[in-house]
Amino acid sequence: MTKMKIISVQIPQGLLNAIDTLVKRGVYPNRSEVIREAIRELLKKELYKLETEERATPEYILE
Repeated sequence: MTKMKIISVQIPQGLLNAIDTLVKRGVYPNRSEVIREAIRELLKKELYKLETEERATPEYILE
């Protein structure tokens, strides 16, 4: 298993309440997994956006 690192993050109470709701309903086993999944999804989205921007047709070709 991958070695985990502990980080400290401050989040608003409303987000924590929403995370706790997902855990209570059994969608995720714990807060950490909710946050890891959210980070994975954000990274996929942002990296995809960067990759597609890099593959965009350069402006000088469109002129």
